[in-house]
Amino acid sequence: MNDVRPPPGLLGVANGLSAEQGTSSASAIGCAIDAMQRSVLFLDALRRRGNSYREHLAAGEPPLLKFDSELLVDGRTLARPCNYLLLRIVATEGQVTEPDARPVVIVDPRAGHGPGIGGFKRDSEVGVALRAGHPVYFVAFRPQPEEGQTLWDVLRAEACFLEEVRRRHPASPPPLIIGNCQAGWAVASLAALRPELCGPLLIVGSPMSYWAGGSKLNPMRYSGAALGGSWLASLAADLGGDRFDGAHLVENFERLNPGNSAWSKYYRLWSQVDTETEHFLEFERWWGGFFLMTGAEIEAIVENLFIGNRLARGDVDADGERIDLRNIRAPILVFASRGDNITPPPQALNWIIDTWGSSRAIAAAGRVIVYVLHESVGHLGIFVGSDVSRREHDQLVNSIDVIENLPPGLYEMKLVHKSSGEVLRWDNLEPGSYSVHFEHRSTDDLRAINPEGRDDERIFSTVAKVSELQAALYKAWLRPWLRLWLRMAPVRLLAQNMRELHPMRWQRLAFSDANPASQGLALAAGEVRRHRRPVPAEHPGRAWERAVSQLVESQWNLFRDLRDQALIAWVRFAFGPFGWGAWLPPDPPAEEQAVARAAREIDATRSEVLARIADGGFEQAVCRIVLAGMASIGTFERRSLRIARLLADVPRQDGARPVDWLELMRREARIAAVAPVEALNALPQMLPDMTMRERALAAAAAVLMIEPTLHAPRSEIIELMMGVLGADPDRVTEASRLLTRRIDPAQ
Repeated sequence: MNDVRPPPGLLGVANGLSAEQGTSSASAIGCAIDAMQRSVLFLDALRRRGNSYREHLAAGEPPLLKFDSELLVDGRTLARPCNYLLLRIVATEGQVTEPDARPVVIVDPRAGHGPGIGGFKRDSEVGVALRAGHPVYFVAFRPQPEEGQTLWDVLRAEACFLEEVRRRHPASPPPLIIGNCQAGWAVASLAALRPELCGPLLIVGSPMSYWAGGSKLNPMRYSGAALGGSWLASLAADLGGDRFDGAHLVENFERLNPGNSAWSKYYRLWSQVDTETEHFLEFERWWGGFFLMTGAEIEAIVENLFIGNRLARGDVDADGERIDLRNIRAPILVFASRGDNITPPPQALNWIIDTWGSSRAIAAAGRVIVYVLHESVGHLGIFVGSDVSRREHDQLVNSIDVIENLPPGLYEMKLVHKSSGEVLRWDNLEPGSYSVHFEHRSTDDLRAINPEGRDDERIFSTVAKVSELQAALYKAWLRPWLRLWLRMAPVRLLAQNMRELHPMRWQRLAFSDANPASQGLALAAGEVRRHRRPVPAEHPGRAWERAVSQLVESQWNLFRDLRDQALIAWVRFAFGPFGWGAWLPPDPPAEEQAVARAAREIDATRSEVLARIADGGFEQAVCRIVLAGMASIGTFERRSLRIARLLADVPRQDGARPVDWLELMRREARIAAVAPVEALNALPQMLPDMTMRERALAAAAAVLMIEPTLHAPRSEIIELMMGVLGADPDRVTEASRLLTRRIDPAQ
């Protein structure tokens, strides 16, 4: 028999080697073929990204929602036109929304990108709300703003949208409003101006206190200082014909982490091109949708929020109306993450300190503020992560009814293992293994989140003053001449063409079919897919690739860290006591002013409360004991917070009128916040006979029941108050058992 000769080429050479050499060489050749095939598919993915970008532009850049929707209100038809829209999300087959359920209104951020981040996956904020049976509405916007549009026009439009939602659901509770990133401070501002329209607020990854952070937590805040403040944003808008290009904002986000933007995300696509392409294209379709703002809008944002940091201080003037966040009456739930380097936790939470000064002031005002801290997810993962939507957003949306029944105060929402009592990380959960707890917090707990403290914020007060000076000079001396020049038609055309040549747009168009060099990529990619020969992930060649990628990424990270350190050092020098700070010293911190104001208000309220500390009877006494017990326990789980229903079922004296326990609890929380000891000392006067005292203690013990069984129904505060009121412990315990069984037979 004649020998079968190997085919010519590389494989033939490999077959002609020794067994060991042949195996090694064939393996290397296979890895090289795989790498070349992945390279072709990678370039084709970039081509498809460019084509998707062009198609999205041609379609008018509609919202990138995975759900059908209908237009209800077009902002262009309002008295003060704007480019915002109110959409009603149409439930998909198998999903039923309950007509009387609380509506959910999701507002997407307008921070350079187009709308859709809250609903461009099935597992998203929109999907979570629909699965829970809520009617869902989505606030979107068009690519181009209306002529003369301002930030306050947008707030008025969003108020009209909420009026429409309330009109459609007159029998439902006020809507839950979810504000993502930039939309978080927007809906908070709206709730401060129109509190009667708003239900609970869920503020997700929103920079409410832009100066807050640290050199390692938020280096991005130093960039505005190094660039001289707000005047460059004004210049960019003027050069664009009174249009600020959102691509500038997206480019700033990418510069924040160049290792990922320039290398890691593309290496991840290249190395996993068989499985990663569709995910890459889905996200890039949203990431590459660049929307515009008017010059007035970007100036209001930069001068009031980014550079001015005026929102938390209550210094924002919205067309003659001052925005004071203390006017928000609805519960506020803030979702932040330690892994977020765009809006780190101090930036998302320090507004609470600067607005209220102390947790006692929050309680005395009858407000409820809850915050949630994720350990690791990044900024975009808060909105788009499927796991985050299935876990965190599901828990947040479904806990709103509990949060509304919390006693006024400041809380942190945590997940606790049902068996061990261990506090769990939000990114390490097994369904059904945990319960939701709310733990009392103080403003000291918020300060402790940032180990670097708040000293650097004083520098930014000086930065704001320098920015105001430079902006005034620009607007007075340069802008009139620039706008006169920009009226010329050739100059306007040049400005438009320069926008199209922005690097963020160009990198997409360069690989699209608009480039003749990309014409053959689709054919080549098709051939590669038909003859695909991937090598396993554990192949030595793939391990070598990963090692090289880690080396490249580490070099990018080193560059980023050195750049940030140099930037921080420059800002501290330029605006510190040896620079601009010597001429424009910083103002007193907003925190100091808020703490002093809170102390004054609490003292004034205390005098008023002490004059009527013993007013009330059985209902007020029960509520007072419950609040004291909750404060002593410090942690309240979901099932132990059915306070309003439990207290509503407590037997009252014949002829007693029904009690609004939630409203009563808020009034008593105000008393407990300013005079906690005196409030308890007044109980003997409020409960003059022993029967009332024992009934009140039994009712309070039933409400404070946390254990799943009845073996220990009395909390520490109940034990204390039995001594103060002289009640019989056995009778109180038995009455509490009977009441708990009547209210909740499962116990």
